[in-house]
Amino acid sequence: MTNPIYVTRPFLPPLEEFTEYLEKIWDSHILTNGGPFHQELEQKLCEYLGVKYISLFSNGTLALLTALQALRITGEVITTPYSFVAATHALWWNNIKPVFTDIEPETLNLDPDKIESAITPQTTAILPVHVYGNPCDTERIDEIAERYGLKVIYDAAHAFGVKIAGTSVANFGDLSVLSFHATKVFNTFEGGAIICHDENTKKHIDQLKNFGIINETTVVTPGINAKINEFQAALGLLQLKYIDVAVDKRKQITETYRAALGDIPGISFIWDQPDVKHNYAYFPILINPKEFGKTRDEVYEEFKTNNIFCRRYFYPLISQYPMYCNLESAQRGRMPVAEKITQEVLCLPIYPDLGAEDVRNICNIVHERPSPHRR
Repeated sequence: MTNPIYVTRPFLPPLEEFTEYLEKIWDSHILTNGGPFHQELEQKLCEYLGVKYISLFSNGTLALLTALQALRITGEVITTPYSFVAATHALWWNNIKPVFTDIEPETLNLDPDKIESAITPQTTAILPVHVYGNPCDTERIDEIAERYGLKVIYDAAHAFGVKIAGTSVANFGDLSVLSFHATKVFNTFEGGAIICHDENTKKHIDQLKNFGIINETTVVTPGINAKINEFQAALGLLQLKYIDVAVDKRKQITETYRAALGDIPGISFIWDQPDVKHNYAYFPILINPKEFGKTRDEVYEEFKTNNIFCRRYFYPLISQYPMYCNLESAQRGRMPVAEKITQEVLCLPIYPDLGAEDVRNICNIVHERPSPHRR
């Protein structure tokens, strides 16, 4: 049996290079609390991403929780049902009511045309997600937010390094939240960050992630412990040396998939947006069972029999989970695009060291369609 192929695999730099960082940590005995690697990584990420201020976190979910606290978001927040549950859970943990609206069929991001009808006197913010790293319509979302006096926090967990017309996608909205989880394009084992636009906001965020502590005897706000440690920061510094090569390899795999699968009836996928620098974080295909001859789940199971583990990102919708399904905005039929996409999507394996032969085998499995008389 061949080794299993998973939808993703963390990129890790050469171990001997990481050992050099570990030796410095051992020499300094500084493990956390804003150590030298932490400070250096913040600086280098600002430079690489093209942002003014960044605050590092131990994971992306704590960064989301803290972002909501930093902007004092309350009441209702308009968000997408089509994402990972962390975004909506962060609302729940802050005692905020999520209000789900439908997604665009082309990008699978929150549909700006559906936002205004969901705004109520209790709405205080919009929480869109750059799904698969494909940018939301930031211009329209930010314009709607400004018109109604709402805050915007972008969940940019998938969007490390993505740029729109040369500007980092993380520069839009009031805050943007990144994830550096092991499965992401850029990882620090676990990790995350908040990007903001001014020094005072960064200072407030830094206080919130460190128990609200100002100095040895002063605590100014009920904060949390969400600090990144020196081991995570050290890995991040090393990862930055390889990030452009890793993204280029992801792009090559994406182009291979598109060339091999683009002419199959019933198979579609998301194309690059004009004037966007993509990071090729995921490769989702959409399977129309009537045209393709098999359902998404049949293809999913067929991959598993070949020791290939694709993922149905995102299935089910967040709005269909038991803690959210009773919300008025979550009722079936209200979000027809998202409800259709969640039954058709399948993310194929993509990571920098995925071999060319493995990519060909994956494509061959998709090509093994039943003849029309079999359906």
